[in-house]
Amino acid sequence: MSASPTGPSSDDDIELARSVAARAARRAFWQAHGERSLAKNLAMIGALGWLVVTPAVAGLFLGRWLDHRFAAGIFWTGALLVAGVALGCWMAWRRIQRIQQEDEG
Repeated sequence: MSASPTGPSSDDDIELARSVAARAARRAFWQAHGERSLAKNLAMIGALGWLVVTPAVAGLFLGRWLDHRFAAGIFWTGALLVAGVALGCWMAWRRIQRIQQEDEG
């Protein structure tokens, strides 16, 4: 369907108009503020890595301690390692969302 002279005529046209407006806003922001520096991007990558690795290693050590304490094989090590990785990924995702919000406004 095509747009009528008075405005968009379908949901697809409205979604296209929103998408074009959002891209124009991002471009205007980029032109006004520029890109983040290479150092900031590398620092962000390092921080995200630590956000994932730290809870995973903490879960690993706690799990090994619990396994030795209760002679449980690798039950606690595996469970807490997976929980640590999941927690770390969630924290990194939240951090990325916060950075995107800061970049947009």
